[in-house]
Amino acid sequence: MDLLNVLLFLGASFLLCLSPGPDNIYVMTIGITKGKKSSFVTTLGLSSGIIFHTLAAALGISLIFQNSELAFNILKYLGAIYLLYISYQTFIHRNDLLHISTKEEKKELKALYLKGFLMNILNPKVSIFFLAFLPQFVNKSSSLEISSQMIILGLILLTMTLIVFTSIGFIASIFGKKLLEKPIFSKILNYLTSFVLLSLALKLVFSQQ
Repeated sequence: MDLLNVLLFLGASFLLCLSPGPDNIYVMTIGITKGKKSSFVTTLGLSSGIIFHTLAAALGISLIFQNSELAFNILKYLGAIYLLYISYQTFIHRNDLLHISTKEEKKELKALYLKGFLMNILNPKVSIFFLAFLPQFVNKSSSLEISSQMIILGLILLTMTLIVFTSIGFIASIFGKKLLEKPIFSKILNYLTSFVLLSLALKLVFSQQ
């Protein structure tokens, strides 16, 4: 692979991960409300979705969502319904204190991982983005197959996402600990989490192919 292309891809990936978007805002919210371990597990879930989208782009599956309005809308509405569900769950438990007990920690972390993963793979816009983004950094004259190059680029993006999102979650958790010393902030942050998830659902519903 061309070294210049890889370096350009690293820079572009870093800026993409750092720029405000649904995923890193969600990680920041989890960091504030649930702490650094929960934000890291959420990041792992979202990053696992990158593997899915990379393989889909490399194998051409993303073309289905790009060319089929029906397939795009089915996945779009499934994603929106899921986001609305977890937004509603957060809202009805808005008066609960935001902490993870030792007994329930493992179960809670598994749920956070799954939420992050599903949020990512149930967004057809991400699939189309990968299909448009990765090929720009592929060296067509290379002896390495294009699909293999795209997989390598996807792994680079995965690594960058882990680094940037983990940093965001950790920094947010520092402020979260201070905020959660007062019970009123638990309720406010539950409202905030519910609002963020609702906003993501509405954004997905009104997204176009």
